[in-house]
Amino acid sequence: MAKENYTINCLISEDEVNRRIRELGEQISRDYAGRDLHMICVLKGGSFFMCELAKRITVPVTLDFMSVSSYGAGTSSSGVVRIVKDLDESIEGRVVLVVEDIIDSGRTLSHLMKLLGERHPAEMKLCTLLDKPERRVVDDVTVDYLGFQVPDVFVVGYGLDYDQKYRNLPYIGEVIFNKE
Repeated sequence: MAKENYTINCLISEDEVNRRIRELGEQISRDYAGRDLHMICVLKGGSFFMCELAKRITVPVTLDFMSVSSYGAGTSSSGVVRIVKDLDESIEGRVVLVVEDIIDSGRTLSHLMKLLGERHPAEMKLCTLLDKPERRVVDDVTVDYLGFQVPDVFVVGYGLDYDQKYRNLPYIGEVIFNKE
């Protein structure tokens, strides 16, 4: 097996992540008191965050999952969003919270929020664990619930991956590529 040419440093500890998710759950519970909330997870990365967040929300929640791709065969976003897995249930007339792991350029979320809006939810907001505002190239993505703002570094853990690895880290790590 080849030696990895990178290391992973802790950027946000497991305790910090857990504390912030608890705070978000409390805030969302207050904001949606007396109403049912339909949470939509953007797969795959958002699944870890959404499950932990849902456990900390005290109003009735239902969950659905969606998988989108904007990368094609390359490593940079094409800007064209393709639905890989659509929702199982209609969101028409429902109170919806879209849950994402990270917002980078914002292109994918911009397209996705417009698409979901066309399905006529009663209300729709966005919650993300991480936000990289320095990387934003669109200005129509409004984050209603934010875990952490992070610098423009490559992050893994808590659902975020590098080549499908490290999603299971209980903290947010920064990938540091070694110069050879």
